[in-house]
Amino acid sequence: MTEQPPARAARPRVLINPPVFYTSSILALAFVLFGVLAPESAERVFGVMRDWTIASAGWFYVLAVAGFLTFVVILAVSGFGQIRLGPEHSSPDYSNTSWFAMLFSAGMGIGLMFFGVAEPIMHYVTPPVGDAQTAEAARQAMRITFFHWGVHAWAIYAVVALSLAYFAYRHGLPLAIRSALYPLIGERIHGPLGHAVDIFAVLGTIFGVATSLGFGVIQVNAGLNHLFDVPTTLTVQVVLIAVITAIATLSVALGLDGGIRRISELNMLLAVLLLAFVLVAGPTVFLLQTLVQNTGMYLSSLFEMTFNLYAYEPTGWIGGWTLFYWAWWIAWSPFVGLFIARVSRGRTIREFVVGVLLVPVGFTFMWMTFFGDTAIHMVMIQGLGQLADAVAADTAVALFRFFEEMPLSAITSLLATLLVVTFFVTSSDSGSLVVDMLTNGGHDDSPVWQRVFWAVVEGVVAAALLAAGGLGALQTATIAAALPFTLVMILMCWGMVRALRIELLKRSALRDARVMPHGPHAALNWQRRLRNIIHQPKRHEVVRFLREVALPALDEVAAELGRQGLTVRTGGGDEEGGDGRVWVEVGHGEEIDFFYSVRPRAYEPPSFVIADTVRERAEALKYYRAEVHLREGGQDYDIMGWAKADIINDVLDQYERHMHFLNAVR
Repeated sequence: MTEQPPARAARPRVLINPPVFYTSSILALAFVLFGVLAPESAERVFGVMRDWTIASAGWFYVLAVAGFLTFVVILAVSGFGQIRLGPEHSSPDYSNTSWFAMLFSAGMGIGLMFFGVAEPIMHYVTPPVGDAQTAEAARQAMRITFFHWGVHAWAIYAVVALSLAYFAYRHGLPLAIRSALYPLIGERIHGPLGHAVDIFAVLGTIFGVATSLGFGVIQVNAGLNHLFDVPTTLTVQVVLIAVITAIATLSVALGLDGGIRRISELNMLLAVLLLAFVLVAGPTVFLLQTLVQNTGMYLSSLFEMTFNLYAYEPTGWIGGWTLFYWAWWIAWSPFVGLFIARVSRGRTIREFVVGVLLVPVGFTFMWMTFFGDTAIHMVMIQGLGQLADAVAADTAVALFRFFEEMPLSAITSLLATLLVVTFFVTSSDSGSLVVDMLTNGGHDDSPVWQRVFWAVVEGVVAAALLAAGGLGALQTATIAAALPFTLVMILMCWGMVRALRIELLKRSALRDARVMPHGPHAALNWQRRLRNIIHQPKRHEVVRFLREVALPALDEVAAELGRQGLTVRTGGGDEEGGDGRVWVEVGHGEEIDFFYSVRPRAYEPPSFVIADTVRERAEALKYYRAEVHLREGGQDYDIMGWAKADIINDVLDQYERHMHFLNAVR
């Protein structure tokens, strides 16, 4: 009888974390009903929320985003950068090309299509300070555009992605936002606090993705109107959301490798083709010149722009632009961060930060320069003022009016519309994958219907926001939804620093710790060695060991060094005016003397030892180590229980290192 292979385990029909799934669903539904049933009230409430956040919390957004960028850069350049996002033997799951394509498509694809022409022109025509439509206004327009789309945005994504990837792939915690708080609250991440953190992340993701979908569908509608005279109405936009969401659900059903990765690679191909066309068909030399100059201006003014709140020249501009962008990126960060974490397993922190901060930003700067500076060239040099007027009237048509002034406008407009649709699809299916993982406890193999459900929810929320006030409602919902999650991100940074510090300490301990010497006869006394490892000696035991074993060892070393003509002193061993330490000092005249000391040092017992005791007994429960100190300080190793010969060899080891040092500096 032929043996049959075991049947594959059936995928569960439902895989959810009920508190997060149901609470998030109910809150999202309540928001949709409010926006649809009372659009005027919703618009008014959104306006109050936006005004309060900009007036009262703008400084907090600016400071937090600056901190996030500083945080990830320090991680990359410090010793933490060598730590791998996964086991030490792991390697990246995806090639660099596929990884970059998925980063770019999930990160800000729709936004680049919507704002690539519109934002530089709008800053050129209505700058925050200074005269409009001048060479200085053009320089300022591109500097501001680079600032909004540069390393700050990707630093926000990197904070969330690093935390999730590190705790999920290196420590085996669920791939969920709550896992990043484990160093701070421990097992309580599985309780109400963890549920609340994931709910904030789900709502922020839904509103962030819905904002992008809203921008995308408005631009698709504008493209269809430009190409085929399809009317620009809310009804058409809702129908487009339904159709494109249906396409996204197909990608969701195909999964990460079969759907999202392939569509992301198609996005990149179409984007590169469109970018190359603009470079060749536009003022090529001018674009290459401005790319270099824009990058230089961005780098030279990065610090100043980071902290500029226009406090001395109050303007509503910052709320509609900088604060909106920072909030948009933060609202998107659970989605993009978790998605980036999902595709970044096996990379080191340094490799991850360099890839996430620099590679997409480099492409983004080319995109904004080639599209934005070509548009500015059209208005400033070629005198096409109607393009600026069209952008001011409707930002959604900016890209298509831009292509009207270039060759093959029908083909490029059709290609741009297709690219917006594919970006829409990748944002929707990536967002639904992430929200599903947040609501099911971090699993990526849940039933398809759950991911489809969240894809539909994102589309419905986008439609509700459009009904409740269009672009203004999209911006307001993003700014308000991002505020509570900013606090969560700060806690994530704190938690990751604590975890990484412990990891480096562990690495250092494993690499540098000095253990009890053991030679060819170690098998004869391994039981005694084990007892020394486990035993936690009291103070009097350590002091007696120092007096009866360590000090005689130091005296023997001192006697032999004295016979070699060196000036040597030893001392200690009692507690009169001291703490029981013993020491030896070797004089070297005008050069640095050698000093070796062994001291008793107190430590708190492990928490499980004192959990049931009163505070007054904690002092009695302390244990002590006989730690070696040199002239520069403690060496963090314990010689308690060592034999006299072993201590002598340790002194000689340290003295030999000291002599190497003296030879090096002579």
